[in-house]
Amino acid sequence: MHLPATDHQLPRLSALLGRDLAESMIEVQHKNHDMGIKAYLAPSELSRNRGDRLFIYVNKRNIRDRLVTKAIMEGYGKRLMKGQYPQAVIFMEIDPSKVDVNVHPTKQEVRFHNSGPLFQLIASTIENALSKRSYAFLGQKVAKNHESPDQDWELPLVSESYGTYSRIEQDMLPPIKTRVYEQSIATEVPQVIGQLGDTYILCQLRDGLLMVDQHAAHERVLYETLKKGFDTSRIEAQGLLIPHKLELSLKEKKTVLEKGERLSQLGIDLDHFGGTTFLLRSVPVLLMNRTDWGRFVSELIAELEEGDLEQGYVLDKVLSLMACHGALRAGHRLTQEEMTRLLGQLEEMELPTNCPHGRPIFRHFAYREIEKMFKRIV
Repeated sequence: MHLPATDHQLPRLSALLGRDLAESMIEVQHKNHDMGIKAYLAPSELSRNRGDRLFIYVNKRNIRDRLVTKAIMEGYGKRLMKGQYPQAVIFMEIDPSKVDVNVHPTKQEVRFHNSGPLFQLIASTIENALSKRSYAFLGQKVAKNHESPDQDWELPLVSESYGTYSRIEQDMLPPIKTRVYEQSIATEVPQVIGQLGDTYILCQLRDGLLMVDQHAAHERVLYETLKKGFDTSRIEAQGLLIPHKLELSLKEKKTVLEKGERLSQLGIDLDHFGGTTFLLRSVPVLLMNRTDWGRFVSELIAELEEGDLEQGYVLDKVLSLMACHGALRAGHRLTQEEMTRLLGQLEEMELPTNCPHGRPIFRHFAYREIEKMFKRIV
């Protein structure tokens, strides 16, 4: 490829990956004593089914490395659905004496002498950058993080992730208009204007339209609430006025008898009634709107068969299942007050952008995007 010379990496990314993607990327860098990282991270909603848009460089040498790829995936975390890969470009600067480039004749495989700190540096840098990504209706939280004294880089409040281009690139690309929010917009509250298909909450923002998936949003709220309750041993349970009779399989019966105490930690009380019959006597308060208790308990037991709640991945799958079963369904009509309250709860969450399974919770349509859709601008 023959491309114009440039002193900056974003114009090159624009030429190689496309201008829209380059504009959406978050630029972040971090250094410690003997290694540094500079990353360009695409939003999780632009993830792909393949990892062919993960570009990794060590001391300006392109490499392929499972450890670094795993660290990138760890940094994106729950923002990705299962089987999805982000689009990202990672540049690492490491003391040459601490990396062996003679592992393979192609030089694309390397061996790091101290891989643990490198893994943590990459994962934490990506996680911190994505958690500080600006969203119009999350302005207060973003502003608070933006002013944190522990922050090692600056991310201005922007409606969309920003990009800057060198003058030589202006001949190849039309000017880029970056919308930068002033501090006053940080307190903006979305104005709920309706519900679409009894499934999506529609909100008007100063910079366009916000669509929120009510199930995904409520699922995130329930998941974090349940997790906080479990961590403090305070998942509130509610006794059922009339116990619900459940018929379990022999395998499920064995699991319940062995792990009944673990179920109690989750606010679920199953009483053995004889044979393979159990009585469901109490459930978490957050799940009181459930009616299909048989299916819920069977799926929950299946997750517990894989291991114990002390194992992080098992606990995560169990809480995600509980949140999914307890969340508002598509087709559930909400009042204006209920929609506003749900958005307020979502704003308080640690990860308000994705449900526990990685699905995006909302989509922001800027006025510019809407105007282009209707050919008001070209």
